Amino acid sequence: MRSLPLFVPTARAAILIALAAPVALLLAALAPGAWIVAPVLGLVLFALVAADAVLAGRLVDSRVIVPADMEVGGDGTITVLADFAGRKGAGPWSRVEASLALDPRLAPGGVAVLALAGNAAGAFEGKAAPPPNRRGTGRVERLWLRWTGPLGLGARLASREDGATVRVWPNLQAVRSPALQVFLRDAQFGLIARRIRGEGTEFEALAEYQAGMDRRRIDWKSSARHAHLYAKEYEVERNNQIVFAFDCGQAMCEPVGGLPRIDRAVSAALTTAYVALKGGDKVALFGFAARPELATPFVSESREFHRLQRAAADLDYHAQEPNFTLALATLAGRLQRRSLIVVFSDFTDPTSAELMIESIGRLVARHLVIFVTMADEELEDIADAEPGDMQALAMAVTADSLLRQRALVTSRLRQLGVDVIEAPYGQIGTRLIDAYLEIKRMGAIG
Repeated sequence: MRSLPLFVPTARAAILIALAAPVALLLAALAPGAWIVAPVLGLVLFALVAADAVLAGRLVDSRVIVPADMEVGGDGTITVLADFAGRKGAGPWSRVEASLALDPRLAPGGVAVLALAGNAAGAFEGKAAPPPNRRGTGRVERLWLRWTGPLGLGARLASREDGATVRVWPNLQAVRSPALQVFLRDAQFGLIARRIRGEGTEFEALAEYQAGMDRRRIDWKSSARHAHLYAKEYEVERNNQIVFAFDCGQAMCEPVGGLPRIDRAVSAALTTAYVALKGGDKVALFGFAARPELATPFVSESREFHRLQRAAADLDYHAQEPNFTLALATLAGRLQRRSLIVVFSDFTDPTSAELMIESIGRLVARHLVIFVTMADEELEDIADAEPGDMQALAMAVTADSLLRQRALVTSRLRQLGVDVIEAPYGQIGTRLIDAYLEIKRMGAIG
């Protein structure tokens, strides 16, 4: 580790020097013959700073320990270890601090600052848990260490390059949640593969009619033959194709709740994909911006879920408008049978919305489409706020106009037969799972 200058004064030393200056001026005014006291006082302070820096000790070794993998928006602990020799005393002003220069996707602003706590042997340790805010590979660029002596007047510095890398994956906290695991174990789409009876399309068996059943399912011939009411049960379809299509353009890169919208969408999609794989369906991912960026083959088993996670991690961020016409036409050309297509997108102006509606309308003719967008809570707050001045009034009117445009776009999509999910970012995952399960029960994909 490369040491910087032998020692530097701390903020505490600077305050003492600043306080000593008026004392020296006062002495010069009251006793001009005692002018020698001022430089002596300065030399004493300088000597205290130097002695304190010497007592701070010498850095022997330092290490940065980072996890190989983190999840976007999750917790990832970075540990800094430092060993010192010749460190004397542990006064109340003695401190060891570290600063890390990181890839901005690993920590806000690309900087993490942490304090190190030590023991009598001179080993110090500190931890920081910055939340990664973007997927991809991040690098720890450099480590700076600063440690002070027992008086807190002198500090020593050291710096070195690090080079450790961290892979930031999509957030799968919802997939690991106990609530979802219990649901998958106990609901009709359980962990044990079995034939699922419900409101599908393939005839399964006859069952005794119970109050509340759909009367249209009564088998009148069998009921007449047995002199008792019987209803038909159908097997819910399996092996359906589900495609999650991600708009990776500019609007989806805007943050919501501290994370880009695309990352919120990826987490919701992967959670639903996990449920779909457990239900016996096939899942693929498709990403696009100005052109198609990602197209995975269909995954049909839950043990291959990691392939979807790895592919989702490669979805990049693009500061450009998406080309819905090219992207969705490419997607339609890849699909040889009727599928459920879940489109994650957002829109900022009527022109892009019009192109999006036109392109999605072509998909509806052959496929079942769900459009997922995150409610703009910031616009809603501005529109609902009581205006206190003309600027606030103008902002409220503009926000209300934009919300009306959003409502018009979603209304037109529903008229085309698209199932639209518009909800706060924290709810789109559960809303999407509910929509998928409802479609699954109705056998509407095949």
